[in-house]
Amino acid sequence: MIWALVPAAGSGRRFGGDVPKQYLHAAGKPLIGHALEALLAHPQMDGAVVALAADDPHWPGWTTLHGKPVVTCVGGLERADSVLAALHALPENVAHDALLLVHDAARPNVHGGDLSTLIAAANVQRDGAILAAPVRDTLKASDADHRIEATVPRAGLWRALTPQAFRRDLLQRALQAAQAAGVTVTDEAMAVERLGLHPVLVEGREDNLKVTTPADLALVEFLLARAA
Repeated sequence: MIWALVPAAGSGRRFGGDVPKQYLHAAGKPLIGHALEALLAHPQMDGAVVALAADDPHWPGWTTLHGKPVVTCVGGLERADSVLAALHALPENVAHDALLLVHDAARPNVHGGDLSTLIAAANVQRDGAILAAPVRDTLKASDADHRIEATVPRAGLWRALTPQAFRRDLLQRALQAAQAAGVTVTDEAMAVERLGLHPVLVEGREDNLKVTTPADLALVEFLLARAA
């Protein structure tokens, strides 16, 4: 059994505007709608839990997509809080060792082939697996005045994408340990790494974009419209 967890309680402050970015529309539907459709269209996925802000006025009220259940819960201030809330909201029949895929609500262009590759890797990697893309640009380190201090070697550097796939018990243990230590983790892999474990990087498509700026939204709209 494989379930998706989608933290969607954020306000999208970096994007600006009154509507959280996961509800911005592209190619006829909100970004979170594209994300959930992509996840639940995959034949190995069994359902999804979406962690929402309290009294979220934008949630369309989906309870099923592609004939699979969509469960909601109230998330928290930080991403990890929302993922933990989603873990607690999983149906009782989801086993402690079930595989879970955590996916960004504002990352609408994930492809089924990448999901299949990720799931296959996570099924044989006890430490979990994440979609990622090798860094191809030249990287610069700067000082406080934005002056270049050094060129950073890019060999071995990757950009973390989502979904990120872990067994239920490992993910919960990792997030609770980070929370207890007062550490704010920026993704699930970081929490698992703190336990001394080593999730595997699975190369994914670079058009699996997370919308954080208006330019990202325009590009995602183009990609989704072209794929329709």
